[in-house]
Amino acid sequence: MEMVHIEYHEEVAVVKLAREVTNALNLELLNELAESLQRVKQDPRVHGLVVTSSNEKFFSIGYDIRELHSLSKADFTQFYRTFNQVCLDLYTLLKPTVAGISGHAIAGGCALTLCCDYRFISEGHKLMGFNVVKLGIPVPYLVNCILQQIVGARAVRDIADSGKFYLPEQLFEMGLVDCVLPLKDVLPKSIEKARLLGSLPQKAFVMTKLNRIETVKSQILAQLAEKEQHFVECWFSEETRKNLEAAMEKF
Repeated sequence: MEMVHIEYHEEVAVVKLAREVTNALNLELLNELAESLQRVKQDPRVHGLVVTSSNEKFFSIGYDIRELHSLSKADFTQFYRTFNQVCLDLYTLLKPTVAGISGHAIAGGCALTLCCDYRFISEGHKLMGFNVVKLGIPVPYLVNCILQQIVGARAVRDIADSGKFYLPEQLFEMGLVDCVLPLKDVLPKSIEKARLLGSLPQKAFVMTKLNRIETVKSQILAQLAEKEQHFVECWFSEETRKNLEAAMEKF
């Protein structure tokens, strides 16, 4: 069963996460998402991308803790490296990208939205944020770098240290999202934004986006391998294992 669906609205591709209700991230979903991003990247007919969910409850709950907890260190390392590569591929895609956030975007799900150029979220009780420090792991280095570009070091400190989830109005005030919309408008407005940006002269848009992302990309790649190793060590620490087990019982 496919976990990622692609729809085409003229020159805009809409990639929908479709793994049950929560869109929990595992290796299979990430591989399908990576393949979808490559299709979008290589298709000259596609001038813009929207990443969204197939349901209104969750954009993504983040990592599939139940599945990942049982993995060996080698298999979890493969998952984590794939996650980082997918995030980097999305962040550096040289076409306009919009996250249409119709439901909660938690931890790894929040990370995917941050890798898009713009974020449009539904009004109401839709939460975004990173609770990972409470589990004993840091916000991934790649995500931290992108977060700093979006909202600045002080806001990143508060987001990463607190482990809090934020409501749409708070997210907008912090600069984490660009627009708060009625639920029915999230996908149409996201497509409209991607189409508008995709209609710009392509060479000019590409250079504009490169100017924005190149420094952050270089910063990420300079230390990514080392930071991945540190994250994996945290994941397999005794304290984190106990926290993960408690989280699995809760949810």
